[in-house]
Amino acid sequence: MLPSIHEIHKVKTRPSSLDEMQARQKNMMTPEGIAKGLAFKPRATDVIISPFGKCGTTWTQQIVHSLRTRGDLDFDDISRVVPWIETSTDLGIDLEAPQRAEPRAYKSHLSWKAVPKGGKYIVSFRDPRDALVSMYRFMEGWFFEPGAFSIEEFARRRVMKRGEGMDYWAHLVSWWSQRANPNVLLLAYEHMKEDLPHAVARIAAFIGIELDDELRAIVLEQASLASMTAHKDKYADLLMRERSERVCDLPPGSDSAKVRNGTVGSHAKELPAEIIAELDAIWREDVTPATGAGSYAELIAQLDR
Repeated sequence: MLPSIHEIHKVKTRPSSLDEMQARQKNMMTPEGIAKGLAFKPRATDVIISPFGKCGTTWTQQIVHSLRTRGDLDFDDISRVVPWIETSTDLGIDLEAPQRAEPRAYKSHLSWKAVPKGGKYIVSFRDPRDALVSMYRFMEGWFFEPGAFSIEEFARRRVMKRGEGMDYWAHLVSWWSQRANPNVLLLAYEHMKEDLPHAVARIAAFIGIELDDELRAIVLEQASLASMTAHKDKYADLLMRERSERVCDLPPGSDSAKVRNGTVGSHAKELPAEIIAELDAIWREDVTPATGAGSYAELIAQLDR
């Protein structure tokens, strides 16, 4: 049957409410695709980068890829060369396909409990208040129309939902429990911003890459905000954006760029005081009993800087 005139001229729009956004986002990953990703069996040398969303994943992907290739930038999407485990099947990516260099590297957002076991793991933590702001800004103009709903609504109805083991706090506690595991490297986004050379050196040692002066200079340049901004299309989730336009009925040309200013402490200007207080209360309720840290700052003070 030929499409109707209405269908031909239908103009796609972004969601205008949080409910509509969440309903459409359910189409992004299929249960079958997720299950196949979770069934992946890593090699002992594989590196899985698994921070919570908006906590330094893309940055760490670039550092690892730059280290293992001595600066390869010949890709259109960082997640094409460092594949995302959970979405690989739905994106048509074979996790066992040869990669450009060793060690093989992968992206994930899974907790320690859920992530496929057997490899080496890098997790960067980030202040949950800054991560919330970053997530809202990342989805704005891609998954929802700017101004469609407030950051307060997004915080309370999306980010603060707990109980299924997939929230920020459960993810952090799960990985914190592995801080003595020699196959797990825990970093802090704030420490990476403060001293990137030290973070690069730690990552290189952890994944077994000898860091000579030339390679150090290449990696630091490519992992800089200036370089990643200049090449921001490589870090704009091309594969996921193209899929979202098909399965979530989104208009083409969305702003899915991940490289922003990454300012530490941006939540102080963007979040209302009551939301900050509620986030801090969740920390004390969910994280403090498991870690002994009364705040995010206290927790990362215990990490090797």
